[in-house]
Amino acid sequence: MTNRLAEAKSLYLRKHAENPIDWWPWCDEALATARAQNKPIFLSIGYSSCHWCTVMEGEAFSDIAIADYMNTNYLPIKVDREERPDLDSIYMQALQMMSGQGGWPLNIFLSPEDLVPFYAGTYFPVDPRYGRPGFLQVLQALRRYYDTEKADLQQRKALIIESLLTSAVLQDGTTTDLEDHELLRQGWETSTGVITPSQSGNSFPMIPYTELALRGTRFNFESRYDGKQICTQRGLDLSLGGIYDHVGGGFHRYTVDPTWTVPHFEKMLYDNGQIVEYLASLWSTGIQEPAFERAIAGTVQWLKREMTAPEGYFYASQDADSFTESTAVEPEEGAFYVWSYSELEQLLTSEELTELQQQFTVTPNGNFEGRNVLQRRNSGQLSVTLETALSKLFNARYGVSSESLETFPPARNNQEAKTTNWPGRIPSVTDTKMIVAWNSLMISGLAKAAGVFQQPLYLELAARAANFIWENQFVDGRFQRLNYQGKPTVLAQSEDYALFIKALLDLQASNPEHKQWLEKAIAIQDQFNEFLWSVELGGYNNTSSDSSQDLIVRERSYADNATPSANGIAIANLVRLALLTDNLDYLDLAELGLKAFRSVMHRAPQACPSLFTALDWYRNSTLIRSTTEQINALIPKYLPTAVFAIISDLPEGSVGLVCQGLKCLAPAESLEHLLQQVEKSQNRA
Repeated sequence: MTNRLAEAKSLYLRKHAENPIDWWPWCDEALATARAQNKPIFLSIGYSSCHWCTVMEGEAFSDIAIADYMNTNYLPIKVDREERPDLDSIYMQALQMMSGQGGWPLNIFLSPEDLVPFYAGTYFPVDPRYGRPGFLQVLQALRRYYDTEKADLQQRKALIIESLLTSAVLQDGTTTDLEDHELLRQGWETSTGVITPSQSGNSFPMIPYTELALRGTRFNFESRYDGKQICTQRGLDLSLGGIYDHVGGGFHRYTVDPTWTVPHFEKMLYDNGQIVEYLASLWSTGIQEPAFERAIAGTVQWLKREMTAPEGYFYASQDADSFTESTAVEPEEGAFYVWSYSELEQLLTSEELTELQQQFTVTPNGNFEGRNVLQRRNSGQLSVTLETALSKLFNARYGVSSESLETFPPARNNQEAKTTNWPGRIPSVTDTKMIVAWNSLMISGLAKAAGVFQQPLYLELAARAANFIWENQFVDGRFQRLNYQGKPTVLAQSEDYALFIKALLDLQASNPEHKQWLEKAIAIQDQFNEFLWSVELGGYNNTSSDSSQDLIVRERSYADNATPSANGIAIANLVRLALLTDNLDYLDLAELGLKAFRSVMHRAPQACPSLFTALDWYRNSTLIRSTTEQINALIPKYLPTAVFAIISDLPEGSVGLVCQGLKCLAPAESLEHLLQQVEKSQNRA
């Protein structure tokens, strides 16, 4: 028997449809029922490809005794964080306030009358273990507390809501007198330190930090860090490490070690878009490492083969776990991706295996539960022998050669994965929903790589996805965040607006003759300003003015996580739009946005690299007006604060005009002269 979630569009919610817990989706009826019955709300937030979310679904949420107690004493609500990042952000911040740490699944207990949290945690086992209490004991203790400790409960909630409100408002932006260039130097140094190789812990891509670190290398800041070397090393770690799927393409989410060897195997669209953009940017600075180009090309092939809907948009993610056989009860982590030594001996010639062992981390004992995750030992071009060996492994995994496999259909759920007659291994489940923000990150990555490598296929994929969003993601004129099988839903949030506008501007930058991308960006920006700009505080709210009724605070996202912050991206967009349109209203908003977050940039530069990227745009913005021929020669170069405009009526004897913010330089008389002006303009210390 199924519960209410059986009708949900979200794959993550549907995964809980057969739990004995009487789950509700987040909705007005659920909140009203909790108030009417005076039941505390148990709110559980996660996402489809989250490993520990899957574990908890199969353990605690499938336990009959826990379900009986939960259904009697709580109103249980399930939320997909990818559908509602606004809810996730608020309650994740509450968890971090209470425990000093975060993560998913996010399990939080709310008072029904005001939705203020009073307790929170992540994974709870059925029985006490891993130093964590058993889930039933937690439920019982918290229900007793809710019923008998009303004074303490109110005091606890008052502290939490005060902290959340204070955090949402921030301090006034006039609290620091630091000059912009020095503030930018501090932000760069902090981000460069964040991505400096570590000897312990997990390894995450952290692209908002790498992006700022790379930008700052052009300033020659005095620092204890060698920024260019550190940025190059991050590119090598990504493209050589086990985080990259050397057989099928695409990047996993992170590695569980400091050596970039063994990944947590899910593949998220948002990581892949950002990494493609970063590796292309590295290449454009002159660091033309063959492994970068190979990783980008392989990722685009994976995207085209496994992650692109027939309509042109991109799917959200692929799970870490997969079944080893159709009769298996539970999927295994990494099963689709790893190789036993005996398999390799069977599939490869002795020459191929020998060279694979020399160039990759392949041993008889393996590096992951007795099997091998492939990690390259050296940079450079792979030999013909190795490419042949990797092609054989592709054939073994997918059951067909890479040349003949145009598309690989997604397994949309566990049942589909187990019952489809796959020619090779059983693949991981793919979450096929379309998320505007994540598609936009991939569009930006493809647009950047298309310009740098002059690859029409990359631009074609990006343009198809952008056109799908433009043509399908509006309901009654309002921009929508998600699309499930052709149906748009959920009002867009700040990250959707900001990242889609950036994607459109990136498409314009890679193909300046096509003005329609700029026109679309202007139209989306108008709606963004109307519904999400904070007139009182500056910057953009996470949610629109007419869809925030169920939120206990209205946040303005400035902190970068796995994805860049909405306000950092949005402020940079405003500067770009001001340059391209000559409309200084955009520049006024950018200035107000930077002022709104200036105190947090000074106080906590480690939290907000994208705001420093926006400050770089604001300080060093450069408009290049020239002919199509000259601009096409500039597109592959690393010009991180430049925009292009094609004009035909240049002054006689000149090849282009360079404008620094609100002033223009003398006409450039040669391409070399133009480049000198541009490089100087982008470093106005």
